[in-house]
Amino acid sequence: MEAVFLTKPSSSSHLKFKPPPNPNFLFPHHRQSLPIRRRKPLHFPAISAALQNQQEAPNDTAQEDESYGEVKRIIGSRALPDATAMEYLIEWKDGHAPSWVPADFIANDVLAEYETPWWTAARKADEAALKNILDTGDDRDVDAVDTEGRTALLFVAGLGSEPCVKVLAEAGANIDHRDNAGGMAALHMAAGYVRPGVAKLLLELGADPEVEDKRGRTALDLARELLNATPKGNPMQFGRRVGLEGVVRVLEGAVFEYAEVEEILERRGKGENLEYLVRWKDGGGNEWVNARFVAEDLVRDYEAGLEYAVAEAVVGRRVGDEGKLELLVKWVDLEQPTWEPEENVDPELVKLYEQSNNQAQPSSNGPASNQDGPETL
Repeated sequence: MEAVFLTKPSSSSHLKFKPPPNPNFLFPHHRQSLPIRRRKPLHFPAISAALQNQQEAPNDTAQEDESYGEVKRIIGSRALPDATAMEYLIEWKDGHAPSWVPADFIANDVLAEYETPWWTAARKADEAALKNILDTGDDRDVDAVDTEGRTALLFVAGLGSEPCVKVLAEAGANIDHRDNAGGMAALHMAAGYVRPGVAKLLLELGADPEVEDKRGRTALDLARELLNATPKGNPMQFGRRVGLEGVVRVLEGAVFEYAEVEEILERRGKGENLEYLVRWKDGGGNEWVNARFVAEDLVRDYEAGLEYAVAEAVVGRRVGDEGKLELLVKWVDLEQPTWEPEENVDPELVKLYEQSNNQAQPSSNGPASNQDGPETL
């Protein structure tokens, strides 16, 4: 069985690709101008591979066709749509138009010359170096990926560099990009490496707090998981717990900021760890929420033992003894309507009542009424 041997190019300034059966594949405009060399392959055991039955052909008979085009430099990069690999825009020495070439077809030292400064800057969170590279004006992809689909943003987020996060975000980095290994986004990196400042910044830049990793965890889930696994009362772990609690607070603020609580059902914990089990108005599942994210009036009413009922309609109004407007409310689960202060009644129900009766709000200077039934003004 024939064997195919992959060889390194003889010059670091060359692009190597194995001519495919279809002559129009890859770089059709180079097909006539690039020289074709036929020679015995150079054997490098570490990179040789046999097809089908894995049997190598004898060294004195194995031959391959290789085409070489001289590379002037790399002038751009882009990640494949699935973020599994990179391709590069090549400027040719022979004057042909620049071409996009997969990374596998480019000599390692040529790639290293282009990519090493970028990844070194990312892994060291070197703000100045990242700026200098981005300011060169080439067609570099700020979302370039490594072998595991990680971008520079994921590295600097994990390292806790807010300046670098800003630099990459301003250059157009995808804030919610997830790597291919664990599905981690920059927010997960900030949570996992206990970087509350970076988490806050990412949220301000528009990061989605609901993005999940491959295990179905949001950054908040990950932070809570790590916090629960960090021992309490251990001086060596005190700083880590404080940092994780900070991350949790930041992420909880983003998750619960715009949700509206319908009712508090239960409470647990105390102090900073006080939580309430809440029912959401949008019909979402009941959830435990830190007390600082629940409206003060709801907390006050719950702690005072007040119960909530569902109003069906407003059927009357009057001015109470203290000169304040009161509304007669019909309840879904109560037989008799009750008089309630205006601030305790849904404004939409008040509006519907006014529209149906075509009446204006009574003046606060008008006569007070002590009647027990609806007042007609």
